[in-house]
Amino acid sequence: MGAADNLTQLAARLGYVFRDQELLKQALTHRSAGPRNNERMEFLGDAVLDLLVAEELYRRFPHASEGELTRIRASLVKGKTLAKVAQELGLGDWLALGGGELKSGGHHRESILADVVEALLGAIYLESGLDTCRGRLRAWFHERLDAVTLEVDEKDAKTRLQEYLQGLGKPLPVYEVIGTEGQAHNQTFTVSCVVAGLVDSAIAQASNRKKAEKKAAQLALAHLMEMEHD
Repeated sequence: MGAADNLTQLAARLGYVFRDQELLKQALTHRSAGPRNNERMEFLGDAVLDLLVAEELYRRFPHASEGELTRIRASLVKGKTLAKVAQELGLGDWLALGGGELKSGGHHRESILADVVEALLGAIYLESGLDTCRGRLRAWFHERLDAVTLEVDEKDAKTRLQEYLQGLGKPLPVYEVIGTEGQAHNQTFTVSCVVAGLVDSAIAQASNRKKAEKKAAQLALAHLMEMEHD
């Protein structure tokens, strides 16, 4: 199969034909392969991805809170999700890598695969603008977007946050009631969740302490996942 056939096959998978083939080649080139690589496109694509996912969720969930939207967006743009999208598109087959990355299996490395998804979005944005990127995002992520729900996982947020921190070898979160308002039968509890690695504590309110702690944990987990993505 020739180079032209290869690019035709890739275009079919992406659902997009690059007019500028050099732009496509650069988007697929890891920094290990030379100075003309995809790092700057990745930077641009990262911003495009965040914007388009936020926009999509904002429209799909008109009544969702900021914390809920943040949590869902973090799950969609995190490295593991992007790497799976890259694997589904078969992008590893077209990556240009330096010798060291080739020997160490860079075609399958999650971080490299995640970066190339962002770089391709950046390249498409440069060539065809935001509307075309929006179409590609919906095509590449449609199953994940359709599966999104405001319901939390089976494990409550406190459990998921604890397991996430334990996996990183970090101390457990500390919860503290920092305020109560209202009469005894109709109180609002304000709870802070202090987590190692977050500059500011996550703060949430609810009608009882347990609910407030879960909400604060959910916010903290979303912020940690965003940091992981960044």
